[in-house]
Amino acid sequence: MNKIVKPSTLPGFMELLPPDQLVFNQMKDIIRKNYEKKGFLAIDTPVLEKEEILLAKGGGETEKQIYAFKKGNTDIAMRFDLTVPLARYVAEHYSDLTFPFRRYHIGKVYRGERAQKGRFREFYQCDIDIIGNGKLSIVNDGEIPSIIESTFVDLGFDAFTIHINNRKILNGFYRSLGISDSTDVLRTVDKLDKIGLEKVEEELLKLGLDEEKVEKIADFIAIDGTTEEIFDKLEALSVDDDTYREGVSELKEVFDVALALGVKPEHLIPDMRIARGLDYYTGTVYETILDDYPEIGSVCSGGRYDDLASHYIKQKLPGVGISIGLSRLYYQLNEAGLLNNYSHRGTDCLIIPFEDTKKEGLKLLKTLRDADIPCLLYGEDNKIGKKFKYADQIGVPYAIVLGRSEVEKGTFNLRDMKTGDEREMTLDEVISVLKGVSKK
Repeated sequence: MNKIVKPSTLPGFMELLPPDQLVFNQMKDIIRKNYEKKGFLAIDTPVLEKEEILLAKGGGETEKQIYAFKKGNTDIAMRFDLTVPLARYVAEHYSDLTFPFRRYHIGKVYRGERAQKGRFREFYQCDIDIIGNGKLSIVNDGEIPSIIESTFVDLGFDAFTIHINNRKILNGFYRSLGISDSTDVLRTVDKLDKIGLEKVEEELLKLGLDEEKVEKIADFIAIDGTTEEIFDKLEALSVDDDTYREGVSELKEVFDVALALGVKPEHLIPDMRIARGLDYYTGTVYETILDDYPEIGSVCSGGRYDDLASHYIKQKLPGVGISIGLSRLYYQLNEAGLLNNYSHRGTDCLIIPFEDTKKEGLKLLKTLRDADIPCLLYGEDNKIGKKFKYADQIGVPYAIVLGRSEVEKGTFNLRDMKTGDEREMTLDEVISVLKGVSKK
């Protein structure tokens, strides 16, 4: 006798029940619609890539995390993000694309890292990137906050802040202190929210920095105030470095463009602590925080990079982009109870015919669906109580009980499943009520 294996998903792989999947899909659709509304074109690269493509930048942690296998003579790996496939895509189709190339991609990626609460091995990323051919105007960096804002407002949030910095400011500032390689310093400063300023200062001293430099770094990352005040403070610093000045100028232009596009000033803040992708980003960097739930961390991040596809093509392809980790965002918001405004139902109406009215029920089903009303017909032969229980379980707001007397009169009993009230209506009245439900 064959042993029945207990059904279970792999650790780190998210699987949702239908009501929750409906919410997840609504969030995904909101993001997609915002991307498309802003003129981004959809692409969909394969989940599987040649392993050499994904590891072109070198092995290290990436090689440890990718899922890889061999098929015939080909070494194959599952994509671990959407950026490397984009680089391959742009290099491969370079002559067929129009630049600046604006693309969005919403898809699953795979990382074989340790599974833990809120972090997954299979997860959705929602990316946009604007790729230039040789050069790319800073205006594009300024447009990104407007896309972040409209997306998160449509997702149901208003209290959020887009923290923006420029890596040129950081590189120039640290170079002015005599720190030629600021990577370790940036990594240490990045721990500020987790370990506090005192511990950060201790770690900076352990890196070999003297107390004067540590004090200047502490003052620099503590720069705050209104946007205007922060820029005044940045310009007032005696930093004799062209890269620093260029970074401040670019950051100011990003804010000017974002505000011109209608981004609310309270949604933007220059933040000297933000560094992101130490080996990747070269200019503007973004992190988006929900003001009332900072413990969730950044819900949307990204930035500017000098060259997207140098491993695959000679042309210089600068770009700017952001990514929303949808699976993690959904999980965190759901855990915090912040998804109650989303619909958990898949249909607006359940038609409940009797045995002798099924034919008329099917006709009504077609009529309502032709009117773009999501509806179902309960065709099982069960008692009326069980039929209503089914309606409650799937969460429909209305049910239509279709008896022989209603068929003969040409009317319909529309039952409000929340209150239990029933009203006898004409077909046009039923459609009008259900159309109102569909808009909610």
